[in-house]
Amino acid sequence: MSQLQNIEAIEKRLWSAADLLRANSGLASNEYFMPVMGLIFLRHAYSRYLAVKPQIEAGLPTRGGKVRALTKEDFSQQGAIFLRPEAQFDYLVSLPDSADRAAAIINAMEGIEADYAALRGVLPKADYQKIGNDDLGELLRKLNPEELKSANGDIFGRIYEYFLTQFADQGAHDGGEFFTPISIVQMIANLIEPERGSVLDPACGSGGMFVQSANLVERNHGDPSKALTFWGMEKNATTIKLAQMNLAVHGLQGNIAEAISYYSDPHELVGKADYVMANPPFNVDEVDAEKVRNDPRLPFGLPGVNKAGKVSNGNYLWISYFYSYLSKRGRAGFVMSSQASSAGRDEAKVRQKLVETGDVDVMVAIRGNFFYTRTVPCELWFFDKAKPAQHRDHVLMLDARNVYRKVTRKIYDFSPEQLANLTSIVWLYRGQQGRFLALVREHLYASIQAALASQAPLREAYGALAAWANLLRSQLQEGEAFAAQRALDDAVEQFNRDFVAFNAQANTVAADGIPDGAGNTELHKAAARLAPLADASRDLVKAVDHLYKLAGHALDARQGDANGRDLNRQRKAADEARKAAVDALKPVRYFHRQALWLQERFPDAELRDVPGLVKRVSRAEIEANDWSLTPGRYVGVAPEDVDEDFDFEAALRDIHVELTGLNEEAVALAAKIARNFEELGA
Repeated sequence: MSQLQNIEAIEKRLWSAADLLRANSGLASNEYFMPVMGLIFLRHAYSRYLAVKPQIEAGLPTRGGKVRALTKEDFSQQGAIFLRPEAQFDYLVSLPDSADRAAAIINAMEGIEADYAALRGVLPKADYQKIGNDDLGELLRKLNPEELKSANGDIFGRIYEYFLTQFADQGAHDGGEFFTPISIVQMIANLIEPERGSVLDPACGSGGMFVQSANLVERNHGDPSKALTFWGMEKNATTIKLAQMNLAVHGLQGNIAEAISYYSDPHELVGKADYVMANPPFNVDEVDAEKVRNDPRLPFGLPGVNKAGKVSNGNYLWISYFYSYLSKRGRAGFVMSSQASSAGRDEAKVRQKLVETGDVDVMVAIRGNFFYTRTVPCELWFFDKAKPAQHRDHVLMLDARNVYRKVTRKIYDFSPEQLANLTSIVWLYRGQQGRFLALVREHLYASIQAALASQAPLREAYGALAAWANLLRSQLQEGEAFAAQRALDDAVEQFNRDFVAFNAQANTVAADGIPDGAGNTELHKAAARLAPLADASRDLVKAVDHLYKLAGHALDARQGDANGRDLNRQRKAADEARKAAVDALKPVRYFHRQALWLQERFPDAELRDVPGLVKRVSRAEIEANDWSLTPGRYVGVAPEDVDEDFDFEAALRDIHVELTGLNEEAVALAAKIARNFEELGA
């Protein structure tokens, strides 16, 4: 969570480093796009290499007292790629100024291509010769900050996305439609649950659907390189290279064809794909109707055609294609414009035929601001050609627009727990009650473990704050200073009693435990036992913040400053300890609330209609609503939920940050406009 909170600053710093090429090299953005992405690829590959290397080395066999050398097969089994010493990022960063950095980077790329046939001719090489040696050195150093040396896949996924989008904004690429946010892809993967077989993405962009499918197989203790076969189509040759790089850095390979999917079916997978996943371009209106009129991938006929002979909207071409690619037991999950689920006229006729197949499984509404390049909301569609008989005349409508977390001022996503909770609703729909109950237990167990883990930070916070209070104390204090010190001393004593009681309570709850396989009744009782501890963690967060503020008041009221340096040192230590305690305490209540979110909405651990969230809708009801598949049309409005943990100070800080950001953007926009006028000779 802390990494995600800092991601915006990391992104901007890395982008400013990359953007120095525009200022210093004389290259246009479309010329340094691939060289920069090549270095991001190397940095990402090196992080994954370092992450799995210790585990691989620990399991290497020995013979004659010698440990077997590392091989690329070792890394492929761990979802990473093997890097020769000269291809490792630290080696490139450490090169002296006298070295030919471009030649070293090219050598690194050639070494990787020699080890991985799927990457031959893919990685950028010659372009590095166009960049000055000093500029390459500075770029390498700035792309290697400390934060990235321990960064996880989510962080790098976002950085990858951010760079792709920034280059798209500069005209280095066309529209930024090639990267789907990780939260969205994970939800698609969670609901179609690829296990074994072929995965097709006819608009594969940079390959995120394939990577998250593989991650799901790994989480289920499988080997994605053996379980799944990846097939992709993409119209842009540069984006295909990005996809192949993205797959390779995760130890994967895929067959990606350069094709315009509206007119071409290079893999000939109609009726053969086990899974289809995609985020196609929305609302395209330039598809030649005559070229697709007799396409076998349009089992429900052609949607509307305008006077110019173009398909009025390409959304239902994509929807039909995705459906037609599925095998008899295939599942599909894809992103679609919110307009499509209630579109009228010829599109409504196609949608009616689609619903009548009984294969439309789940519809999920997503709020806006989940994409870097799209602020509008979207919907996720799910097909299942092997849907059980009891569901064939129904569609699960899930409105997730009120479920999100704010990552940056402009970007929202799902936390892992929110994503799991939404997925568990579909588990209930599919009769998988055991998985739902296991998730509730997981949340409660995480809350207990967080309470136990917070004990040491609480003790350290108490010690640091008590030490600061002792430094503030003076025999000469009187009046306001005496009153402030007295209030501080009283608060220190009370905090000591409170956190000792909290620790004892945490130990008691932990001793009670929650057995594996606990039933619904037992889990409700466990949540009730844990509720006072969760509330106490919230109160302790307020108490430690209040204690720090009281110490600040005592410092302000102090007359004289004989120990100013010591006070400032202890104040910094107290603040760091306070922050650590708060960070440790917050998950206690957070995980408990995640469990309650599920238990309050589904108290019997069975699917039921929840206003504003979910409803199992019959085909008759869909027909009565013009065959609309818009979730919000069926689930209604959720009752107003009062957030008793609303933090006014945090809200004000967010507003201040947003205002600051808007002001910075305004200044940047004004400067850009001024430059444009200058270039026009105005």
